[in-house]
Amino acid sequence: MLQAVIVDDEIKALQSLTWELTNFSDEIKVVASFTNPHDALIYLEKHTPDCLFLDIEMPTMDGFQFIKKLTNKNFPVVITTAYNQYALKAIKSEALDYLLKPIDTDDLEETITKIKKFNNKNFSMEKLEMALLNFNSKATHNRITLNTDGKLLFLESDEILYAESDGNYSTIFLSDGQKIVLTKKLKEVNEILPDDSFFRIHNSYIVNLNKIKEFLKTDGYVVLKSNHKIPVSRQKKSDFLDML
Repeated sequence: MLQAVIVDDEIKALQSLTWELTNFSDEIKVVASFTNPHDALIYLEKHTPDCLFLDIEMPTMDGFQFIKKLTNKNFPVVITTAYNQYALKAIKSEALDYLLKPIDTDDLEETITKIKKFNNKNFSMEKLEMALLNFNSKATHNRITLNTDGKLLFLESDEILYAESDGNYSTIFLSDGQKIVLTKKLKEVNEILPDDSFFRIHNSYIVNLNKIKEFLKTDGYVVLKSNHKIPVSRQKKSDFLDML
C-alpha cells in the first residue's frame, strides 16, 4: 500500500483530498496531513512516504519554496492547485505530476499510476546500487566501489595511497592528488578496502601496503612512494611488520 502525506493550508481542501484518496482505492493510505508547511518539513526530515501531495498557494510558504527546503527528496511530489498556470512550473520544479482542484477521479487515477511507476523504478535503482556496493565482496577483482556525493565511484585499489580519519568522516587520498571525502568513519572504510593490500597502521590512518617506500623504525613512520609520511602506532607495529 502506498503511504501518502498531504500538505495544504486549507483544511477543507485537505479533508477533501484525504477522503478522495481513502475512498479511491485500497492501494493508498494517508499517513500524515499538515496545514502548516513548517511542521510538514520537520516530519519529512524523519519520514519517507511513497508520495507527497502539496498545495501551491500557501500564505507562509508556497509549494515551490517548500520543495526547495526539502532535505529528503526520495519520494515523488504531486502539486495540487486551483490555477492551471502553475502546471508547467510544477513539472519543472521536480514535481512528478499536478492535480487541478477540484480533483477529478480520472486524473487522480493517472497520478497514482505514475506514483507506482516512480516507486518501482526507485526500488530497482536501490537494488542496483546495493549490487554495485556488494561487488567489493568478490575476491577476484581489485576494484573498489565508494558511495559519495550521490554517486558511485569505481576505483582500482592501486589508485589509493591512504585514508585518513576526520571524526565521522574519512578522506581517501589518490595517487593523482585527488581527495575523496566520505561520510564514513575510518572503521567503515577499513571494511571496504581489501585486507590483503590495505592495513590500518594507526587509529587515524589506513595505508596501501603496495605504496610504502620506507619504514622508519626509530621514528615510527612509513614513507609512501608519494613521499607522504604516515605514523605507525605502537599497538599496530607488530601486526604491521607481520603484514610486510
